[in-house]
Amino acid sequence: MKVLIAPDSFKECMDAFSVADALAAGLRRSGVPARSIVRRPLADGGEGLLHVLHHALGGEIRFRRVSGPLGQKVKAAFGLLDNGRTAVIEMAQAAGLHRAPPHKRDPRVTTTGGVGELMRHALDLGVERIIVGLGGSATNDGGAGMAAAMGARFLDAAGHELPPGGAALLQLAEIDMTGLDARIHDVEVVAACDVSNPLCGANGASHVYGPQKGATPENVDELDAALRHYAAKIKARLGADVAAVAGAGAAGGLAAGLVAFAGAKLRSGVELVFQAYGDMDTIIREADLIVSGEGAVDGQSAQGKVIAGLARKTKKVGKPLIVVAGKVGDDLDKLYAAGVAAVLPITAEPTTRRAALEKAPLYLEQIGRAIGNLVPFLTSGL
Repeated sequence: MKVLIAPDSFKECMDAFSVADALAAGLRRSGVPARSIVRRPLADGGEGLLHVLHHALGGEIRFRRVSGPLGQKVKAAFGLLDNGRTAVIEMAQAAGLHRAPPHKRDPRVTTTGGVGELMRHALDLGVERIIVGLGGSATNDGGAGMAAAMGARFLDAAGHELPPGGAALLQLAEIDMTGLDARIHDVEVVAACDVSNPLCGANGASHVYGPQKGATPENVDELDAALRHYAAKIKARLGADVAAVAGAGAAGGLAAGLVAFAGAKLRSGVELVFQAYGDMDTIIREADLIVSGEGAVDGQSAQGKVIAGLARKTKKVGKPLIVVAGKVGDDLDKLYAAGVAAVLPITAEPTTRRAALEKAPLYLEQIGRAIGNLVPFLTSGL
C-alpha cells in the first residue's frame, strides 16, 4: 500500500510542506505506516514555486534587497539551482500583493521594477537560465517596471520618462530599447504561468485580477485601456504581438513584458515542478491513493492549477485523487470531470476565517486521519 501526498500551499496560512506534513501525521494516526506515505509538495507558477524547486533539485536560496511594488525596499528571496546555472525568481517576492498594505493597494501605480532588479542580479551571477514564477502580484503594469529596471525607457510625447504603474502606460509614446541589458538575450527565460488569461479584454489582467489588487470599476477600465495601448506600442516597436498570447495577462501582464523584452517562453509552473521531481509518473503509477489540496477549491481549480495538473496524471493511470480544501466553492463538476474522485472540506463546522487559518494544521491532520481510515476500503477493490 502506498499513499502519495501532493498538495499545494494553503495561501496566507501554510506552505505546501506544512500541509503535506499535517496530512501525513493524520494518516499515520489512522494506522497507515510511515513507509507507505510519500510526500511531494507541489506549486504552480505562483508563490511556493521557489521553495518547491529548491526542495526537488537542491541548490541555494539567497536574498537581495530590491524595490517593492510601491518603491519601498524589500528583502526578496531567489534561488540558484543546477550549480548556479539556473535562477528561480518568484515575482511575488519583489512585487507581491503581501508587499502592499491593504490601504495602499493601487494597481495604477504599483510596479514590477523589483523583478527586473532580481533578473539583472541573476545575470550578474552568470546564470544561463532564469525562471520567473508568475502569481500573487500587486501590479498591473504589463511588466513595464521590470523592463525599465532592465534598462528600457518608456517615454511620453514630450520625451519624459513615465512614472511607475499601469495607468501611466496610457501616455506611452515611445519605447527606447538602447539601454536594455543585452545579456538577457543570451539566457533562456521561462515564465512559469498557470493561467491562460490574455493581456486585455473581459478575461484580461485588469478585469479579472485588478479588483483583488485594489482597482475600482473605473480603475479597471482605465488599466485595460492602458494595457491595450501598451500592447500596440510593443507590437509597433518590437514586433511582438503580446495581445494575442494566451497567458500574457498573468501577474498583471508581467508575462507579456517578459515575452516582449526578455524573449520568455510561457510554461506551466506545475509541469516544471513535475519535471524537477522526475519521479512523479512512477510514484503515481505505484500509489494506491493520491491526496492533494489547496486553500480554496472551486470549478476554476480545474484550469491550469496544481490540482488540474495532478488530475491529468492520475486520470491517465486510473488512480483515485482526493482533494482537501479550507474552502470549497461551486461548480465542482469540472473537477470531477477532470479526474478528481472527491473534494473534501477540512472542516464542516461554521467558523470564522481567522479561526480557520489558526486551526488549519489541526483540521488537516483530522481529515488526513479520516482519509487514512478509508484507505483499506479504497485499496481493497470494493
